[in-house]
Amino acid sequence: MAGDAAWLAQVTEEALEPELPIIDPHHHLWDRNGSRYMLDELLEDTEQGHNVIATVFVECASMYRADGPEAMKPVGETEYVNGIAAQSASGGYGPMRACAGIVSYADLTLGEGAGDVLDAHIDAARDRFRGIRHAAGWDKSEDIKNSHTNPTEGLLLDSTFRTGFRELEKRSLTFDSWLYHHQIPQLTDLARAFPGVPIIFDHFGGPLGVGPYEGKRDEIFAQWKVDVAELAKCENVYAKIGGINMAVNGFGWHKRDKPPTSQEIVDATRDWYLHSIDCFGPDRCMFESNFPVDKLSVSYGVLWNAFKKMAGEFSDSEKADLFAGTAARAYRLDIEI
Repeated sequence: MAGDAAWLAQVTEEALEPELPIIDPHHHLWDRNGSRYMLDELLEDTEQGHNVIATVFVECASMYRADGPEAMKPVGETEYVNGIAAQSASGGYGPMRACAGIVSYADLTLGEGAGDVLDAHIDAARDRFRGIRHAAGWDKSEDIKNSHTNPTEGLLLDSTFRTGFRELEKRSLTFDSWLYHHQIPQLTDLARAFPGVPIIFDHFGGPLGVGPYEGKRDEIFAQWKVDVAELAKCENVYAKIGGINMAVNGFGWHKRDKPPTSQEIVDATRDWYLHSIDCFGPDRCMFESNFPVDKLSVSYGVLWNAFKKMAGEFSDSEKADLFAGTAARAYRLDIEI
């Protein structure tokens, strides 16, 4: 079965450049509906031969408070993850520092009221909370699942949302963006309106490859290249390069009898990575796992081998940025690299 241990174990690889420090800037934690990905499972993945020194947790609507005001319920996720981070920081689970940065959720359509929620997140994890993600992925097709935040089509352009967004700037917090490829110009408009807010562009902007987008990859890629080049002109935007092995991206790895090798990942997706690096530069790009979501398609060790192959022509200093330095700067992590 795709994504399970037996299926993934069919393809194993020795870690390339095993000493290269890695900060994985995008993973989730949850225990729900029979699916568990907690510290133990994260460690099983990060200990596959690569030198993962720290990670950043990104919201996934996990462990919300059951009681209290609706707007404050997402603070439960920060409280929970901060506990996991403290568990890791004890040193009892190895040298890797899990969840050294925490990105949670606050509903920015609350306008100025979002400020109270942000303050509660800060209070819950003062040393680790770095910002929020308010997912904006929306598509008119019923074949495409919209974001769990139930966004409107033009969420990033909404004036009330932007009033809430201003609360991030007041607190020097970051904004992670999750949207679909045809929404990238909306993010560019937002980035230009708030040049003082560090914005992290997740998962290449969600290039779709299923439903009405199946079989249109070349057409989508051509417009995506233009839109990403324009977004990259905004110097406050960082790019997370990864998260393209989800079912919605349409590569279909999870439908195979065996998972892909690192070279197959490289051959199929290299152009997305290299164009992003060309536009943003290594100092604003960071490789990301997006685990356990991408684990549906590929193992952690094989995925990071693919990243290392794609970065093979870059200098040592450029690799240092792509694998750890950019993440440390973007999320202000106090991690020795």
